[in-house]
Amino acid sequence: MSLTDWRRMVAVLSAAFSLCLLASTGVHGDSFTILQSPDFVSFQNGDWPVSGEKIPDLVALTMGFSVQEDLTWPGLKAGPLFQRPRANVLVVVRGTDNLALPQSVASYPLENPVPFTLDSVAETVHSLFAEDTPVVLQLAPSEERLYMLGKANAVFEDLPVTLQQIRARLSQDGSVLASLPLNSLSRNAEADLLFLSEVQVLHDITALLQRHRHLAKDHSPDLYSLELSGLEELSKLYGKDSPQYRDASAILASVLQKFGEDVYSLYGNSAVVEVVTVKSFQAPLTRKSRSILESKQISNPGSPYNLAYKYNFQYAVVFNIVLWLMIALALAVIVVAYNLWNMDPGYDSIIYRMTNQKIRMD
Repeated sequence: MSLTDWRRMVAVLSAAFSLCLLASTGVHGDSFTILQSPDFVSFQNGDWPVSGEKIPDLVALTMGFSVQEDLTWPGLKAGPLFQRPRANVLVVVRGTDNLALPQSVASYPLENPVPFTLDSVAETVHSLFAEDTPVVLQLAPSEERLYMLGKANAVFEDLPVTLQQIRARLSQDGSVLASLPLNSLSRNAEADLLFLSEVQVLHDITALLQRHRHLAKDHSPDLYSLELSGLEELSKLYGKDSPQYRDASAILASVLQKFGEDVYSLYGNSAVVEVVTVKSFQAPLTRKSRSILESKQISNPGSPYNLAYKYNFQYAVVFNIVLWLMIALALAVIVVAYNLWNMDPGYDSIIYRMTNQKIRMD
């Protein structure tokens, strides 16, 4: 083989390797990172992708709750039955596929990044621990979207949630502007203020939790869901190669690292902190609808074969309760009927004995 052919072959192999590397990073660009986790919630290191629509089920499993469909994902190992974390914190960062977090437990590629919510997990927490009134907080500062439940209404009563309130908070004493290295970020630009407002919200949440440390010692688990889109606005305005975007990414990575460590410490090293980084959410697939007059009405709209509805996961429990209750009632009726049939009126029943004496006296 000549030297020229050898150089050509090396160039072709290098190009092929580069294309494969780019393809793999393009497919698994978004990530799902476990920032903090207790010892009894075990995540295995690996390159197993997580579907975006399965993240609520994954959060429910880390909190010790059951889900309707089994999650066939090897990254999470089964933990102890009677031990659950005291809190779960999920932070969604839009506008970036990866943050240079200094330390993390594990990180997995995220596929099919569709929008999701933790409403199902919040309903489970509220239904199982309604008497203990756990803390449930879901917040998206850029959209001014807020949902609080339980003790969160009292704890986060002073938390600024609207953009106007957060910007007013930035001008007060103790704001993050005094401690952050802004570098190329401006205090007057709209997109920069949105990003700094989200950083301020993270700082205020940990400050309020430190003020109410007793909440981390109760028996009810708490749930936090935060969605940050400041980086997305900076990338649209300045571009991802701009110094503003790079400085903001570095600030957010350090702030999230400290936020996770503070929450983990406040809950006695018994909290799970996850970070989802996604460039942009994909629109979920929708099914086209048509008028019911075009086809015959069937009992199950999801099946074209007029099949019955699928049983839910509580069917076995209800079936056993009804079955054994009917068997117990049937046995009770049989025993009572047998004893009444073989009862001696002159010996067993005081009613019959009094009746017989009255007849004899007459």
